[in-house]
Amino acid sequence: MERAITRDLVSHILLFSTFLLKAVNFVAELDCLLSLALVARQNNYSRPILTEETLLDIQNGRHVLQELTVDTFIPNDTKIHDGRVNIITGPNYSGKSIYIKQVALIVFLSHIGSFVPADAATVGLTDRIFCAMGSKLMSAEQSTFMIDLHQVGIILRQSTSRSLCLLDEFGKGTLTEDGVGLLGGTINHFVACDDPPKVLVCTHLTELFSESCLPKSEKVKFYTMSVLRPENNSTDVGDIVFLYRLVPGHTLPSYGLHCALLAGVPEEVIRRAAIVLDTIGNNSRIDRLCNENISTQDQQCKDALDKMLSFDIFKGDLNLLFKDIFPS
Repeated sequence: MERAITRDLVSHILLFSTFLLKAVNFVAELDCLLSLALVARQNNYSRPILTEETLLDIQNGRHVLQELTVDTFIPNDTKIHDGRVNIITGPNYSGKSIYIKQVALIVFLSHIGSFVPADAATVGLTDRIFCAMGSKLMSAEQSTFMIDLHQVGIILRQSTSRSLCLLDEFGKGTLTEDGVGLLGGTINHFVACDDPPKVLVCTHLTELFSESCLPKSEKVKFYTMSVLRPENNSTDVGDIVFLYRLVPGHTLPSYGLHCALLAGVPEEVIRRAAIVLDTIGNNSRIDRLCNENISTQDQQCKDALDKMLSFDIFKGDLNLLFKDIFPS
């Protein structure tokens, strides 16, 4: 009896399945719109302006997720018009990847009808957003570098003047010389286009800035994430402060020791790294790293040698010297 009632109920509901599915779709769309509206109101989003021009102008843009996880988030402007290729340098932890991701998210939100996390935004119609930001797929049957090459190959073949392309640390998975050549060739390809896509490149490859690798062009703009260093030029890695502010120019130092300190690397490792780095910079000999016991033995041998060199063989007492050097 129960099965018959259930079967009849299902048959009756199926008669209205088309209307029910439409109702579910309408409710889901309404739920998305209400969610976007609520988030926009709570987080002070602004209404973007979409234009047919191939430009991008964002004032005080923010990352939709990152700003919710920190007490203070530093907004940044984005202006891509004549300078289509923006090359961004700066140390790790300085905010480069967050910046280019926030630009992509703002462009995406603009195209789905959402308000965006910025004071104002004028976004040119975009056909695709390409990303080559380092794959972390454990199931991929290719190396990380091969995946990066595949992604960049797709970007070079399929991007148009209305595309947004993000390249994060492309070329770091191989020898420095090869990485510089690949990244330089990729940028030159974009520059050679009559109407290139909007390109954001993050890199640590400072060799890229030589004119032989990257010729001067009005289509290329250089930016960096600003870093505050002490006025006394202190070498203490703890004195460096990241400001997370995008400014024109480029940065040569990587501040790797400061990044290691932020990552929780033990201080004794950082101190040793600072000694090695300073020694290499001065082109001098690197002393071997000894443990405490070996260092004590070396010091005892050094003291014994000093005593022997200062011993007067004509007036001194050898028995006293041996007792001093080899105490019982």
